[in-house]
Amino acid sequence: MVEYIKPTVEDAAEIVAFYNRVGGETSYLSFEQDEYPLTVEEQREAIEHDAQDDSQYMLLVKDEGRIIAIGTMTTSHKIKARHVTELGIVVEKAQHSKGIGTILMKKLVQWAREQPFITKIRLDTRADNLKAVALYIKLGFVIEGTLKNETYWNDQYFDLYMMGKDV
Repeated sequence: MVEYIKPTVEDAAEIVAFYNRVGGETSYLSFEQDEYPLTVEEQREAIEHDAQDDSQYMLLVKDEGRIIAIGTMTTSHKIKARHVTELGIVVEKAQHSKGIGTILMKKLVQWAREQPFITKIRLDTRADNLKAVALYIKLGFVIEGTLKNETYWNDQYFDLYMMGKDV
């Protein structure tokens, strides 16, 4: 059974392993395999910190107790930027096209709506990631700009779309 839950410190090692593994599954992510920047201890500390911080949010998607997707909302503590939260979503390749990403996105958007200080959600995605772009547009995001040649992978440059949605 698929469940959408907040992480606990006991999830830290699996979160780190998940990100390090899925980084090698697709070129669309902003990181490669084994490039997740946090250690297990740092991930534990982040989970503890975020549990007390209403401007940060992580949601795990587990199937039979195993992480298959992670969604995050990261909000600046700076007064001038606190109204904008940045959405990140990673779904393991074996779970693509099963509706998990859509449900996860809707839950993240709902969380943002419940925060009285957040008025906008932003995200970046590779312009050629057509399935992701279509999902984001279906959920009300609009393309606000293009960063030309922002990503370099396998001897090729790719544009990034900056997308946003008012909440």
